[in-house]
Amino acid sequence: MTETRDVAVLVGSLRKQSINRKLANALGQLAPASLKLSDIEIGQLPIYNQDSDEAPPAVWTSFRERIRAADAVLFVTPEHNRSVPAALKNALDIGSRPYGRSAWNGKPGAVVSASPGAIGGFGANHHLRQSLVFLNVPAMPQPEAYLGGADKLFDADGKLVNEGTRKFLQQFMDAFESWIVANSKR
Repeated sequence: MTETRDVAVLVGSLRKQSINRKLANALGQLAPASLKLSDIEIGQLPIYNQDSDEAPPAVWTSFRERIRAADAVLFVTPEHNRSVPAALKNALDIGSRPYGRSAWNGKPGAVVSASPGAIGGFGANHHLRQSLVFLNVPAMPQPEAYLGGADKLFDADGKLVNEGTRKFLQQFMDAFESWIVANSKR
């Protein structure tokens, strides 16, 4: 029997009609049966301030506990000014604190970026990977996933309609499953 792995999914965009939210939903549908993807909301997290670590807001504590409980993390993000959106960076900071007790430590991860632009969020993807190195999140190196022209990949109901992209994302999720197994602490 194959073990089910709990994958925390963090979407960098907070918009209701976010391309990246649609992409995260598609990845959940394409994931192997051994991966259970769960969206972790980040928009409600107050901005990280170290002064609050002595008596952290309850939402910080529950977020940290949820990340600790996950077997792996999947980041799905747009690009804001050649970097990650502020909400996603804030979530990384909250999960990494207090110092020495990072919830991210050792969690296998993967990054997918999507944008209407031609380079598919390349800057955000690589900027996020820099932070993941410091956080000790072994990020899957291949296949890399930058989806340009992503506004044309979904129909009005948010369904992925591009068959070539569907095939690529299926391969991505299969590779991520293998990455999780190879890098799991279990």
